Amino acid sequence: MKVLLDTNILIYSEDFAEIPINLQELLKIFKRQGVEVYTHPSSMSDIENDRDEKRKKVILSKVNAYPRIENPPKPDAEFIKIIGAPKSNNERVDAEILYALYRDCVDFLVTEDREIIKLASRVNLKDRIFTVESALEYFEGLYERKYPKHLQIKREHIYNLEIKDPFFEPLKKEYAEFVDWFKKISREDRLCYVYKENGGIKALLILKVENGAIETDGGIIPAKDRLKICTFKVDKFGLKIGELLLKISFEFCIKNNIDEAYLTHFTKDGDYLTGLIEDFGFRKIGKNKRGEYVYLKKFICDNVRLTPLQIAKTYYPSYKDSEEIRKFIVPILPEFHDRLFPDYPSKKQSKLFDYTEIGEFNIAGNTIKKAYLCHSHIRKIREGDIVIFYRSKDKQLSALGVVEKAVVTGNSDDILKVIKKRSVYSMSDISRMAKKPVLCILFMLHFYFKNPINYKSLKEEGIISSAPQSIIEISQEQYSKIKKLGGLDERFIVD
Repeated sequence: MKVLLDTNILIYSEDFAEIPINLQELLKIFKRQGVEVYTHPSSMSDIENDRDEKRKKVILSKVNAYPRIENPPKPDAEFIKIIGAPKSNNERVDAEILYALYRDCVDFLVTEDREIIKLASRVNLKDRIFTVESALEYFEGLYERKYPKHLQIKREHIYNLEIKDPFFEPLKKEYAEFVDWFKKISREDRLCYVYKENGGIKALLILKVENGAIETDGGIIPAKDRLKICTFKVDKFGLKIGELLLKISFEFCIKNNIDEAYLTHFTKDGDYLTGLIEDFGFRKIGKNKRGEYVYLKKFICDNVRLTPLQIAKTYYPSYKDSEEIRKFIVPILPEFHDRLFPDYPSKKQSKLFDYTEIGEFNIAGNTIKKAYLCHSHIRKIREGDIVIFYRSKDKQLSALGVVEKAVVTGNSDDILKVIKKRSVYSMSDISRMAKKPVLCILFMLHFYFKNPINYKSLKEEGIISSAPQSIIEISQEQYSKIKKLGGLDERFIVD
């Protein structure tokens, strides 16, 4: 595996000449696991031009410890058209570094440069870029096998949050009335979902159910019950916290029979939030009087002409299950089931938000977009197909998802490129599996079965004749029985 290290993470003022602890720990992992670390030749230009000889000497001593990519390709016209023409030497360097990743000179890029991270979204590279903090989190889980990684998202009274926390400073600057609004909702005894680290807030979700019209410059959206996502802010990047907060919001709507959600946002170029919410069906419908864009999400499909995968993404958690869509039962060992579905209510259906009270999370496992690896010889699975997971030890069907992509490969690095940050597998798991061709299934988790279906029922209903040892395709009739037995919510099913 090859990792490109942007030299900006090694460049600090003279007073901060030592490499930070989290970077030291990341480099230790790379060294222990034989990860090849490179720098880019273009990064050297600014360093060489530094007139402070003492500082330049310190920086060069750090940078020269790593090999450089030899003769990296220069960005072509098509790439520049997508990201925009560089307007300065710094932007030129950013483009060349990003292009090296785009052309697969390396597998991943570690950078603290927010501009590079923004540009990465335009060329579909955001899942191959890490900050130092998120890289440490990812590679610790990948190589050090520390499963699960824990995250604490708690329900909290807003009045228990400290308005002086630095987390709120951008909101105060962006919204002149933020402090008054914060005091108001504190007095209303409103609740929120918050993640704290070292005493400081790193992520916050505030929800409110409304029943009123939405006025935009594109027209008026009629009044009905909707969930308003009042505050959605994440300062801890790379750990899928944003996706986890969306999952909480969606679950709230599902459990409370609300079929639309919306939020308002001052959209910025390369905005992390915009890319995330659009991935899950939020659509820009106009601007409000404040000049914010209004993003609306529907949960019930009103456009059946879309492809099955488009329906699954645009109207998530709705999905299409008509006869032309293939259905598969996927057996999974309990060990990997627990990683992939850590919030699965194994004994009985959990109450809303029970899992947010536990305080322990496997980050990739608690997201919506997931990856499953196996040695199945089946090659029929395609995007939009339905996968139903069968927990082998408990002998019961547990979860239903919609396939985004299915890829077969036998190379560890290629597997990582396919599954990206969705991995709940350690590097040793992947290396062991890669000795034979591996089927990588990227899918979205849509539902757990309200009534988990055990082996006895599956056999009595003629759905299976024996416990599945590998992925099997089932008929529409067999799937219909599963749908009925499992208690799937018909509101979200498009036939």
